Amino acid sequence: MHTIAILALEQVIPFDLSTPIEVFSRTRLPDGRPGYQVRVCAERPEVDAGAFTLRAPWGLEALRTADTIIVPGTADPALPLSPVVRDALRAAAANGTRMASICTGTFPLAATGLLDGLRATTHWSAADLLAAAHPDIEVDPDVLYVDNGQILTSAGAAAGLDLCLHMIRRDYGSAVAADAARLSVMPLEREGGQAQFIVHKHAPAPQGSTLEPLLTWLQDNLGSELALIDIAAHAGTSTRTLMRRFREQTGTTPLQWLHRARVRQAQHLLETTHHSVERIGAQVGFGSPTAFRDRFKKTTGVSPHAYRRAFS
Repeated sequence: MHTIAILALEQVIPFDLSTPIEVFSRTRLPDGRPGYQVRVCAERPEVDAGAFTLRAPWGLEALRTADTIIVPGTADPALPLSPVVRDALRAAAANGTRMASICTGTFPLAATGLLDGLRATTHWSAADLLAAAHPDIEVDPDVLYVDNGQILTSAGAAAGLDLCLHMIRRDYGSAVAADAARLSVMPLEREGGQAQFIVHKHAPAPQGSTLEPLLTWLQDNLGSELALIDIAAHAGTSTRTLMRRFREQTGTTPLQWLHRARVRQAQHLLETTHHSVERIGAQVGFGSPTAFRDRFKKTTGVSPHAYRRAFS
């Protein structure tokens, strides 16, 4: 039987904690035997879980004998990691224990240094904070989870369920994982990644940027066919200078910014109107329905039709 140790840190998010408990505890092998033994552990007997106080039956000694350690999310990603917990996680990793995080649980896992040089994800709203705090980690905010072999990370709370099902499939195969998915009323694999949920509220340029007037003009002209030379002409500069300023102030190119703004507007129209996909694509400035579908899926991870089904 595979042993799962779920590490409850201070300000643990209850849903992130309960998801792996529920999924792994109910997993059954073809002969009816349980696939996992689940142990909830913590540095101290009682843990603040926001609306209630959690009493953990196990201490950190449970980490030494676990086959897998799961770190749920915490309400405060910036909360310092206890040196005792850090050392315990490092020691377990050195012994080959599989490590996984759910949502902002990536932050305490990152604080151990175990994610340095690896690709990882977390909730999209905390991805920039993770990248800034841990520049040695390749942060991917678009996916539901990342599997590096021994160390795995997942996005928001629901993506933690995707990750749990993925680990069950790794451990016992697709049939057992499919049964676990059915018990959770969940597909074994969800279409798309985290990108479809990301909300881009503002243009990615610092306040007071010299590009603000140009960005406003671009936003007002999403439906027009604009080439790089057209944008440079409106800005009164060369294409080379425009590219340099854009990268310096927004971190992207003018056309990439424009494509992203068009997709963002298309998302709004898919959510709030009954217009056809073809009409929306033309309305936001894509030259053909095929170009619109390709760009939309590349940006969000799902087709316009799938996005509408999920969010309209």
